[in-house]
Amino acid sequence: VQLQASGGGLVQAGDSLRLSCAASERTFSISGLGWFRQAPGKEREFVAAIRWNGSTYYADSVKGRFTISRDNSKNTVYLQMNSLKPEDTAVYYCAAGRPISSSITKETSYNYWGQGTLVTVSS
Repeated sequence: VQLQASGGGLVQAGDSLRLSCAASERTFSISGLGWFRQAPGKEREFVAAIRWNGSTYYADSVKGRFTISRDNSKNTVYLQMNSLKPEDTAVYYCAAGRPISSSITKETSYNYWGQGTLVTVSS
């Protein structure tokens, strides 16, 4: 499975962006999908995930501002990011796998990773 992330860019604090991640295969429809991010000089961290049944999970830092969704017909997962803050600046990666709910925030639960898309939020 190949994942292609897009939608990053340079925005101002308070703006919105929508990231997209397109998967190459239909196995997408039974996978859990996640977004992670890595800020300069920091470890990669969990942002959001959605499971096959539609259950969604968010990091506390983005809860209420970010929304993850999926379109099975397009093999695509989205991350709608609102009220962006400078601390949201990072390279955002999409990932696919079959995580169980107890490990959905862990990178090791995902087998496939996209190339990353840079989001820069200026103050």
